[in-house]
Amino acid sequence: MRFYRVIITGIIAAGFFFFGGTGVALCQNAPCDCSQAKDLLTQAWDAQGKREFDKVFEFTQKIIDTCQSEADLQHAALKDFPTAEQCPLSEVSQSYFLQAEALMRQGDEADNKEKWEAAIKKFEDVIGRYKFAVAFDPSRGVYWRIAEISRISVEKIKVRIEGEKKAGNEGEKKEVLKTTITLSDKGSEDFVAYEKYGEFTNVGTKDYKYVIKDQSGLSVAVGEGIYPNTSSIKKDPAYVKAVKEKRLEGSHWNFVNTDDKEAAFLKWATCPEPAGVKLYYTGLQLERAGLITHALKAYYSIVVNFPGSYGWTYWHTPWYVGQAAISKINFLLRRYPKLGYSLEGADIKIVNGFDNDVSNDCVITTPGKFVKTSLVKKESSPAVESKVKKTIGKGSVQLVQYENGGWQMMVDEKPYVIKGITYSPTKVGQSPDEGTLKNWMFEDFNKNGKIDGPYDAFVDKNENNVQDPEEPTVGDFKLMQDMGVNTIRLYHFPNKPNKELLRDLYKTYGIRVIMGDFFGKYALGSKAPWNPGTDYANEEHKKNMLESVTEMVNEYKDEPYILFWLLGNENVYGVACNADKKPEVFFSFANEVAKKIKEIDPNHPVAICSGDVLYLDRFAANAPDVDIFGTNAYRGDYGFGFLWKQVKALADKPVFITEYGCPAYAEGKTQEEAETLQAEYHWGAWDDIELNMAGGPGAGNSIGGVIFEWLDEWWKAYEPRIHDRKGFFTGPFPDGYMHEEWLGIAGQGNGKMSPFLRHLRKAYFMYQGRWVGKPGHYPGVACSDCHTYYTVTNPAQEIVAEQSKTEQQK
Repeated sequence: MRFYRVIITGIIAAGFFFFGGTGVALCQNAPCDCSQAKDLLTQAWDAQGKREFDKVFEFTQKIIDTCQSEADLQHAALKDFPTAEQCPLSEVSQSYFLQAEALMRQGDEADNKEKWEAAIKKFEDVIGRYKFAVAFDPSRGVYWRIAEISRISVEKIKVRIEGEKKAGNEGEKKEVLKTTITLSDKGSEDFVAYEKYGEFTNVGTKDYKYVIKDQSGLSVAVGEGIYPNTSSIKKDPAYVKAVKEKRLEGSHWNFVNTDDKEAAFLKWATCPEPAGVKLYYTGLQLERAGLITHALKAYYSIVVNFPGSYGWTYWHTPWYVGQAAISKINFLLRRYPKLGYSLEGADIKIVNGFDNDVSNDCVITTPGKFVKTSLVKKESSPAVESKVKKTIGKGSVQLVQYENGGWQMMVDEKPYVIKGITYSPTKVGQSPDEGTLKNWMFEDFNKNGKIDGPYDAFVDKNENNVQDPEEPTVGDFKLMQDMGVNTIRLYHFPNKPNKELLRDLYKTYGIRVIMGDFFGKYALGSKAPWNPGTDYANEEHKKNMLESVTEMVNEYKDEPYILFWLLGNENVYGVACNADKKPEVFFSFANEVAKKIKEIDPNHPVAICSGDVLYLDRFAANAPDVDIFGTNAYRGDYGFGFLWKQVKALADKPVFITEYGCPAYAEGKTQEEAETLQAEYHWGAWDDIELNMAGGPGAGNSIGGVIFEWLDEWWKAYEPRIHDRKGFFTGPFPDGYMHEEWLGIAGQGNGKMSPFLRHLRKAYFMYQGRWVGKPGHYPGVACSDCHTYYTVTNPAQEIVAEQSKTEQQK
């Protein structure tokens, strides 16, 4: 197996662990000993990380010489990918893979074409010989297909040999066929009066239903592509033409993010998906084409006719389309206030909807209605309208709840909104997969006595990948301060924090720290083996985790930068722990630990980091002493939907988003376009966070959020010297894929001046406008501390245009 290490994907720390003996040898012609083969493979991965390539070949060749015959027999018996590793097949195939990677690394270090070509030959040998071999990646919690990764590596090498050709969003934009949609039947009503065409029955109950009584009249009102007008679209001349041009061939899922918006609309409006899913993606294409009122009709048709619709995410978790539709409607009405409408009273509750079992769901629907409203909506501060009814905490950091139900964090008796960011400045070329990722809090590559990222970073304003005289060293801490960041998130292990550095972070730059313990995730803290991982009912594991947490609290409780304590990192998704299988047990133990923390330190609140709203009902029932509900959530450019009101209804606790973000890369887009899309995504996310703060028009329980992340990390697609454009999985991102190496709101240019160079993306200036309120950056949007909400259209583009103009004037 690959050497055991822990990669904290999406957080701010990474560590690695090695197991195995030293000097283990296998005798050629002797029977294959799996235990010895695993030890040798561990040593080979270790040597690869240290770039000791001779040792890589020494260890791996011993495995190949002794175990290849048996591995070949195992592979010959396979007709598909196995569900687990097979020894020695996994060890032998990884050995070839490691040899190929070693050759590739040697080629990279000297631009050596011979080494690259040898690596290609070796990778192709893996592909041809071990088509079905798999190996377990404990850090990501998945089995990886060795032949598949080998193919990707071959593609990367060919790019290096041929030179960095313009690719992806660095190349020319793809030709688009129809970027606009011309409707042949727009419908007679922009905001459909459904009560004229049917009857709403059993509103607010599980027996809700809209009964259509005038289908032809309703079809005329909604227009083409909107239920029940689903047949007229095939008479649309645009549809007839598109079929003739063969622009609609293939799966409708291939049309979700195409630039041919007309084809996407026509394809989705006529696809065989369930009605709710079909309408959602039809609405999405209309929205992207700027046909907002028609998109609103598509989304609202879901609420009225198919409120219980659901789909499945990439991770096979249920996605409730009706709730998403309401959230989309509210987002669009805020973004386009000149429409002059709001959706009042709409709500869809999914009883039993916080697990992966949809069979017992109970849908309670109130469709609400569109009403005319004023252009600008203002809300007053809760401190003016409502008295404090509850206070949590005895120190300078407290949580207060007002009589109107709103929550607010108070620091030194002043409102504190978490304007956070994940900070992990990884040097290009470092990777936990190779054991080369170190602790950024102590790195000083230029040997000037200062820690690199925090103090030696500079902004490459002209993007020429060198530090020009007019580009002074400024440091990330100062750049984050200028952006308005007031919080970062850390874990106290496996990399030990630098207390002096964090003290300066707070004293000089005013940035505080949320300090966390992984609480058994990735088997950290529990001392459990990776497989099967932490068991929250195991007394020994619980004892170890409690010791880890109490050690953290005792060591840092008097540090001035501590904001509050955080338990876990989306443990409910599993991965080396059983919180996904025993959520009640997990949350009950979290509650025990929260009480223990408060005994030691009553001055700082305790939060949990969950995964979206999975098992939220179990959290509410079993963790009353956890003060704050935190969760990692990636839902799209419209924010976080029903999350706020669901926590309010079930747990009534303050909420912060522990992790959210968007790639600055999108297939088929230029870099500038992709950065604009990233900025707009962040605008929608933060807007939703702000809307749901105390005194706002939302749930009133939001206390802020933590962006993921400050800086691109190049190691996440396995090759740490190449800025990969590979999509890891499908999701609600600009091109439909999560590109994990592009999540930074700052980039590292071409990587040659890492870890010092910073390219500040458009999202940086968007946040600077919202968080700092620099003149000219965010006209029309008031600061969050005065609890006033205004809407503007296309804010990210306005901010970026203003910033660009300012930079040019300078």
